[in-house]
Amino acid sequence: MSYISFTKEQLVNLEFSLSREVIRSNRAGSYASTTIINCNTRKYHGLLVVPQPFIDGENHILLSSLDETVIQQDAEFNLGIHKYPEEVYMPKGHKYLRSFITEPIPILTYRVGGVVLEREMLFSKSEDRVIIKYTLVQANSKTRLKIKPFLAYRNIHSLSKANHYVDKRYEVVNNGIKMQLYQGYSHLFLQCSKKADYVHVPDWYYNIEYQKEKERGYDCQEDLFVPGYFEFSIEKGESIYFSAGIEEVNPANLKRFYTNEVSKRVPRDNFENCLKNSAQQFIVKKNKKTEIIAGFPWFGRWGRDTFISLPGLTLVTEDYKTCKDVIDTMVAEMNGPLFPNIGEGSNSAYNSVDAPLWFFWALQQYADFTNTKSKIWKEYGKKMRNILEGFREGALHNIKMLENGLIYAGEQGKALTWMDAVVNSKPVTPRIGLPVEISALWYNAIMFSLEVAQLAKDEKFIKEWEPLSLIIKESFKDTFWCKDKGYLADYVDGDFKDWSIRPNMVFATSLPYSPLSEKIRQLILELIRKELLTPRGLRTLSPKSPDYKDIYFGNQTERDSAYHQGTVWPWLLGHFVEGFLKIYGKSGLSFIKNIYDGFEPVMKEHGIASISEVYDGNPPHAPGGTPSQAWSVAELLRIKWLIDKYENE
Repeated sequence: MSYISFTKEQLVNLEFSLSREVIRSNRAGSYASTTIINCNTRKYHGLLVVPQPFIDGENHILLSSLDETVIQQDAEFNLGIHKYPEEVYMPKGHKYLRSFITEPIPILTYRVGGVVLEREMLFSKSEDRVIIKYTLVQANSKTRLKIKPFLAYRNIHSLSKANHYVDKRYEVVNNGIKMQLYQGYSHLFLQCSKKADYVHVPDWYYNIEYQKEKERGYDCQEDLFVPGYFEFSIEKGESIYFSAGIEEVNPANLKRFYTNEVSKRVPRDNFENCLKNSAQQFIVKKNKKTEIIAGFPWFGRWGRDTFISLPGLTLVTEDYKTCKDVIDTMVAEMNGPLFPNIGEGSNSAYNSVDAPLWFFWALQQYADFTNTKSKIWKEYGKKMRNILEGFREGALHNIKMLENGLIYAGEQGKALTWMDAVVNSKPVTPRIGLPVEISALWYNAIMFSLEVAQLAKDEKFIKEWEPLSLIIKESFKDTFWCKDKGYLADYVDGDFKDWSIRPNMVFATSLPYSPLSEKIRQLILELIRKELLTPRGLRTLSPKSPDYKDIYFGNQTERDSAYHQGTVWPWLLGHFVEGFLKIYGKSGLSFIKNIYDGFEPVMKEHGIASISEVYDGNPPHAPGGTPSQAWSVAELLRIKWLIDKYENE
């Protein structure tokens, strides 16, 4: 029995099945994503979604979906499903579904009368190609299969509309065809492993509706182009492979290619392996760069997310080379002391005060895991000094060090910390001044730099920065700590101190170097446990606050207003766990194990075998945001590593 499986009753229940999505990506940043019953509910869903370097370099959906039809004795049974306005689903192929399993890859089983057909979907790790494997398990008479491709040819953030510019022409290739709907796009090669009849009957299918976009307040209807259909016979026990890619393939090699790819997958046969399998999908290697995608299906690379995710995605799985390659890729794109937060090249936005400080933490973790602290200063010391000096002397967006050694950041209209939601051009949580986690990260960055500079015998650096570290440690407590309240201010601006109970103080308990005593850290963690901790992560604001938002739902304004005002983030849990175990050690393991094990049911929710971006602040903590988020997965893996570490000590 597959670790993750769904029954007929669950699959035919659209409320259940349409809320569960599958995602598969490759090293080029391409992906395939849909729901478990192959009904697209997002404009981001598609079976072949690939970057288009000659259009805009972003991901574009070429093949949106496939409709399969089983033909027996002149009777046709369409297995496809699309949503149209007024809650109309047509056709209703989900009614033929009998089961869904994930091992070794997603397999759907259909039953149509005496016909039992298995449909497996593989997205290639090495090529921009999706392969659908059809196996006729059972049939009492001659059976044919018809495959109808729905093409979008548009950016993932937009929608396709019927037009007169589409190129309806096609060329015959080995066991299939190739098309290019618009100039500048990749050709799409549609091929079968056996000879198939292709019937060219180009047509538009209008007003296909995406329910998730409708819920999110976006345009949600599009027109998809169907060039025609493929039809072939299939015998009982026979498997046929249907390939869609941007390069031609030899159909005779499809079976071997498919089998070889499947054999290399991390099996999703338990909770931890699901996380490891998911972790691999965020890593992109192209154009001599190695990057981390922040989340699927709509995020790109984010600097902050990259450094926070890196240890969990690579180091705990012993992929040290990838970790270093990502660090080197990011270092090459620095602008003064800042890293690009979003975008690349001339489109980069250097609007994150914390990304450079998380760089120190990621490098610190890399050095610990690889036992290379003695080499860090020689290789990265210049960049480390540039960041420290840049912050001390002043950088973009009013980032600067004050006389007390702490870091001030921010200006009107900007949100520079990870709490960066903006509504109507105004940050929801601007936090201008001294954000608590920035000063905690700043102290850790200086202390780590001193540690590796000491190993490298850089006396000049040590003499310059060691006195400052002592000042920062004292200033941190004086500025943020309130003995009567028993916790840290979230940010300080002059005489104003924001005493909102938020999770940002947790980093002062988890970072390798903390400016706080063990007793203070213990008090902070106890307050977080009481007011912010949930089974899905930490709330971004205490429910006791009048600004607390209990659910993450609605249009973009409603969602962004709740994003950091109570919404739960799983990634924060990693730092709560690390801080907690530093205080309680093995005696705290039982509590932490319960938190980790409590995530196992998530493998069958929202993003199958992955962890969502966010969850509602109130029970039952429904998932939201992207169904597969890098730092969510990364920190769950790091929690498992921390559990194992403390168990073995």
